[in-house]
Amino acid sequence: MRTDVDSLLREIAVRLRPRMDELVDALVTSMREEVPSVWAHDDLTYLARLAAQQHVDTVLANLERGFDISGIRAPQAAIDFARRLAEHGGQITGLLRAYRIAHRTALGMVREEAAHLITDPELRDTVTMALVEGSFDYIDLTSQQAVAAFQHARDHRLQRRLMVVNEASRRIGTSLDIALTARELAEMGTEHLADCVTVDLLDAVLREEGPAPAQESLELRRIAQHSVLEGCPETLLPPGSTHSLTRGSGPADALATGRPLRHRITPADAPAWLADSEAHRPYSDDFGVHSMLLIPLWARGSPLGIAQFFRHRDAAPFDDDDLFLAQEIASRAAVYIDNARMYTQERATALTLQRSLLPNSVPRHGAVETAVRYRPSGARAGVGGDWYDVIPLSGARMALVIGDVVGRGLYASATMGRLRTAVRTLADIDLMPDELLTHLDDVVIRMQHEEGQGLDEISATCLYAVYDPVARNCSLASAGHALPAVAPTTPDGPPTYPRPVHFADAPIGPPLGLGGLPFETAQFELPEGSLLALFTDGLIESPGRDLDRGLTTLRDVLAGAGSSLEDTCDRLLDSLLPSRPADDVALLLARTRALGSDHVSTLELTCDPSMVSRARAHATAQLAAWNLDDLAFGTELVVSELVTNAIRYGREPISLRMILQSTLTCEVADASGTSPHLRRARTYDEGGRGLFLVAQTAENWGTRYTRDGKVIWAEQLLPNAT
Repeated sequence: MRTDVDSLLREIAVRLRPRMDELVDALVTSMREEVPSVWAHDDLTYLARLAAQQHVDTVLANLERGFDISGIRAPQAAIDFARRLAEHGGQITGLLRAYRIAHRTALGMVREEAAHLITDPELRDTVTMALVEGSFDYIDLTSQQAVAAFQHARDHRLQRRLMVVNEASRRIGTSLDIALTARELAEMGTEHLADCVTVDLLDAVLREEGPAPAQESLELRRIAQHSVLEGCPETLLPPGSTHSLTRGSGPADALATGRPLRHRITPADAPAWLADSEAHRPYSDDFGVHSMLLIPLWARGSPLGIAQFFRHRDAAPFDDDDLFLAQEIASRAAVYIDNARMYTQERATALTLQRSLLPNSVPRHGAVETAVRYRPSGARAGVGGDWYDVIPLSGARMALVIGDVVGRGLYASATMGRLRTAVRTLADIDLMPDELLTHLDDVVIRMQHEEGQGLDEISATCLYAVYDPVARNCSLASAGHALPAVAPTTPDGPPTYPRPVHFADAPIGPPLGLGGLPFETAQFELPEGSLLALFTDGLIESPGRDLDRGLTTLRDVLAGAGSSLEDTCDRLLDSLLPSRPADDVALLLARTRALGSDHVSTLELTCDPSMVSRARAHATAQLAAWNLDDLAFGTELVVSELVTNAIRYGREPISLRMILQSTLTCEVADASGTSPHLRRARTYDEGGRGLFLVAQTAENWGTRYTRDGKVIWAEQLLPNAT
């Protein structure tokens, strides 16, 4: 029986051999209909037909020998087809489906031939079973070999692409510089894909006008170019020059659609736009460019420009794998270019906002002489939230503020502005430094809740110091901020050099935004002429320098500081900062001044109503001593009302203090914590007009609270003040 089966199988093969082309056509037709992706590439089309021919020939030859498939090898064309399919990015499911379709079609034709040849039903079934079993075994063996070739080629392709892409990730986008990123893309392209690469960006994008306008021609600027030939002689356009793309040309279409294009360039067949382009004609005419890739640079849904890859030395034209690889590295470069563009724009906006929120000039005040500096970060992180402020307070005092918002960019700058405004508002009510930071901490926590941020999303540090030129002392509290450097002078003597410099001895509280943790005010004396240096951590910390070294340099510069605070600021920045600092820097220098006894007059009072007239007489006499008789009427009114309120509603000890500086300040202190209120008195009311009269007479007035009570103060402008 087996002899009859083998004989019939040989007979079937002999009868089918003349119809081999018919068999191949049937196989190709069925695969073309059901696996259309194979026919998208010319080389795959050729290999698919050749593989079908070799498969049919191998099967027929095997039938003629007895259908023994042990040790069978897949035809070379089938192996080549599997490899090329992998190199074109095809799927293994397509390869296996092609085998199934071919098997079904070929088996059907062989069974049909067997049915015509064999009349005995039992023998026909036996031959059919032998054909089915043998064909499945053949398909299993050959498809396994093809799949192995496919996987090997795919792994090699993916490994090559991965290596190039990894290298591109490492080499492209090393800085937030548009020109450098474009140059890195061009250099990467010439090393792995092309003989010459150019990178052009839309002029409108570089001018930050957004996407290209709809017009007949697009203006591009040559940003970078690179070639295997020295000097990049293939192009007539130098970097920085502009040229136009006509609508409908290849580069314009690629740029508009975001789809890459591949062109073969021959003398007989060159795109019309290439022949008409002054920017591209030298490529083909002078250097024999034969293949071109046009890769649009798109990022975040918008066109930025186009990268062009050319080959003239490498004889092989660009294939699909080259196209995919060029598109992958170009798309990465486009994101980096867009990041650089947005960084430049955001940095400029944030820096403008930052500078607009910082004080344009520090107020001139008798209490301190000040000098300030702000330096934005030169790092990719962008502008931060460092700030400083100098706030005049009542009683000739001055508040010195330095702070740092965690984060970078517009958000940090805007947050800085909000905190600076909050500090100024809290300073107006004359809170102690620790109380002010407690309220500022509440402000930050409220901002966190309003914006739905976590406790670590909005955070800041702040140092608030108050210098009193009358008492010659400084009170400060810190919310996570570095303490100031202090260079005191020798009391009652000229300054010595080098100055002794130390950092203020005070507790550092938690950063703002944590909530529930206390702050503490420290107080220390400062002789006249002492130097205070308030700074943010960017001044003393840097990636390449130890913190202790930064602090030492800061002390050394302050120790040798001369009379000019501006020069000292410049020396500090020159000594401590690199050309591109890694963090923002805010610096505030203050030299203390003192108000002597000839500018301050104090009178102790009791709760006796007769003290009101005594206070008026004291004020009048002091004004005469200061040659300010023109202020006598208003000052007597202010002193009378403030002392009357203290006697009526306050507690002893009560005192009157008059301070002459840029303004005339009258202060009445008592031991009560009750706060006076300005109210409107009715026509027949006997009281309620005192503070209203004070408010009308004085330029400014207010209340500040101390550990022992309160102080009500009123300021008047001097007669010659402008």
